[in-house]
Amino acid sequence: MTQPLHISVDAMGGDHGPGVVLAACKAALASDVDLAITAVGPSDTLQRELGRRFERLHLRDATEVVTMDDAPGDAVRKKKDSSMRIAINMVAANEASACVSAGNTGALMATAKFVLKTRPEIDRPAIVAEIPARTNRVFMLDLGANANCSAEQLQQFAWLGSDVAAAITGQAKPRVALLNIGEEEAKGNDIVRDAAALLSGDARVHYVGFVEGSRLFDDVADVVVTDGFTGNVALKAMEGTAALVGDYLRGAFEASLGSKLRGLIARPVLRRLKAQLDPRHYNGAVFAGLNGVVVKSHGSADAIAFRHAIDTAVLECRAEQAKQSLTTTEHT
Repeated sequence: MTQPLHISVDAMGGDHGPGVVLAACKAALASDVDLAITAVGPSDTLQRELGRRFERLHLRDATEVVTMDDAPGDAVRKKKDSSMRIAINMVAANEASACVSAGNTGALMATAKFVLKTRPEIDRPAIVAEIPARTNRVFMLDLGANANCSAEQLQQFAWLGSDVAAAITGQAKPRVALLNIGEEEAKGNDIVRDAAALLSGDARVHYVGFVEGSRLFDDVADVVVTDGFTGNVALKAMEGTAALVGDYLRGAFEASLGSKLRGLIARPVLRRLKAQLDPRHYNGAVFAGLNGVVVKSHGSADAIAFRHAIDTAVLECRAEQAKQSLTTTEHT
């Protein structure tokens, strides 16, 4: 039997305002009768956007909002009554099992780390997100939280990525690879090679070796580990490449009348391709390594994309519930 679940949402983060966030909350609630959500923000604004009461969608007032221009330190020290801070505080107080926000990434990470703290065995939290792949789901980290990492921290990221992938996909031991400039053992810098040595003898993960950037989308690993600088560059390159391919396809099918006719014939295939590559279906990055679940939505997310971020938080929490239930059963 599915247990009730309550998550908090920062309704004021993102580019499109609370209307998009509330629409995503309604969609998530409509498909999960055991879910409840508290949306946090200025009560008059949220009530105006919400209109009529919606079952299991609660509102909590906040007098401040963290903007995209706020420095992370200022968000932590000066905006203690922000929608972001209150939503995270709810997780710390066990009023919510997870927090979802589309707000300022640096501020969200700093606030989450300050309020929830990192797990004892983890030096730094990391950002984990799903990326498109040919046949399997691939999770990559770190995607921007830690520009410089030690070999030991890369090993810790492997633990975190494996845990997130297992929670979301149900795999017992996801395959973990280190991103490198080649697959041979001698390739890469000292940190990557040292991390490989640590992971090779680590029973906590299923380590499968190095993976090159050109094979990120192949069925060679379920989790790809790298530092935040490289990961963020790789992610932005993927997004730019997807946009470029889309532009090329549009240009090719609009070049002439014959091309337009061929485009009409190919429309069903193109629609499937668009759906497969739609970034909205990959929205929702987990801040792994904290004493609580925090999911970051892209700032430009529409209701569909933000709904996916909520779904990611729900999957993480459901996996934790299942783990706790199994532990309780084993001890009884």
